[in-house]
Amino acid sequence: MTNRQLAGFHALLTPVGRRLLEDVSPGESAADPLKAAERLRRHPALSGMRRDAATDLVNMVLTQTRLRMRAEEKFGPLADRLFFTPDGLEQATRAPVAAHRARRFAELAAPDAAPVADLCCGIGADLLALAGAGLAVEGVDLDPLTAAVAEANIGAAGLSERARVRLGDATEIRAAEYSAVFCDPARRGRRGRVFDPRAYSPSWDTVVELARRAPAGCVKAAPGLPHESIPDGVAAEWVSVDWEVKETALWFGAFTGTGTPSRRATLLRTRTGSGEVETTTLTGRGLGAPPVSEPLRYLYEPDGAVVRSHLVAEAAAAVDGALLDPAIAYITSDSLVRTPLCRVYEVREVMPFSLKRLRAALRERGVGTVTVKKRGSAVDVQRLRRDLRLAGPESAVVVLTRIGSRPYCLLCAEVGSEEAG
Repeated sequence: MTNRQLAGFHALLTPVGRRLLEDVSPGESAADPLKAAERLRRHPALSGMRRDAATDLVNMVLTQTRLRMRAEEKFGPLADRLFFTPDGLEQATRAPVAAHRARRFAELAAPDAAPVADLCCGIGADLLALAGAGLAVEGVDLDPLTAAVAEANIGAAGLSERARVRLGDATEIRAAEYSAVFCDPARRGRRGRVFDPRAYSPSWDTVVELARRAPAGCVKAAPGLPHESIPDGVAAEWVSVDWEVKETALWFGAFTGTGTPSRRATLLRTRTGSGEVETTTLTGRGLGAPPVSEPLRYLYEPDGAVVRSHLVAEAAAAVDGALLDPAIAYITSDSLVRTPLCRVYEVREVMPFSLKRLRAALRERGVGTVTVKKRGSAVDVQRLRRDLRLAGPESAVVVLTRIGSRPYCLLCAEVGSEEAG
């Protein structure tokens, strides 16, 4: 971060910067950036401004406009009012996930409780959700530009009475002085995304210790967090949004009260049309290994959060099902059950995998479009699509898997939610 970048961001917050932001649409900026830049440079609001300063401001406005357009996927309509940095947007929590977490914090809140600390608050996605849930929140971030963006977002969301941001080192805060702490360590380095929790910033051991020192704590981690990295006495939650696993959340202290399961999967589903979010949580019940069966009438594909939380046995029990293979997360059942835990397919044919046989079966059914799913298969899906050379009006789901030591292929049709009872 340079002083010029910080000054440029503050220029966005001036009346001139805000007027330019209002006068350019995301569509215009994306369709022809050069044309949009040329138009903005002639904007009356820039009259009297030095050319270099005007050029910098126009570039900042166009960059911010493009970031807002990208941010709609995470923040919805609120994105048009917020401010972003490229790295900040990349790591920001999606609004439904942040809202889900904020509700848990709010359930723990007592009247006149000390503020919640949002450590490594970034651009403020979780901070806004916590404040929006009625909590007093203090964000802390080490980067001056990021902290300035978070502070601007608090104002843009109308939450200045409940939230604030200060520049500082999260590792130096006194966690016990807050009612709870939330920490989202940076998971991106100079070479891109970081997968090893030991390479997070602050370090994994540091953020775990901060969460332990607070009366209650939560640490956000990547969805692929190894189970062996989860500390003892912590509740772990894997969260997915519309079938895509987004994060692992570790809960400490008062969040792990008596009866709290050590593992759970939370599935957030956006209702088409209304945009409302449905929440389903699956918790561990201490079930043993599920039974194993040959393929039955229906195949269930558990949500990734169910798989990562090692709760496939619970999902199998919910559909009266069994596994095709004890080491692979495909469930088979003769029962058709509507469940947010799994996608469901009707099995039309089962065969040992053979390109020639699969191609013949699909052509016999007039299939020209296939959706390929695979777990436990070494088949190259892109090459398979090319080699099938299909044409026809029908569609099918091709599931590639392993049963025992043999590769298998299942021809299926997806069952719509209205068909399941």
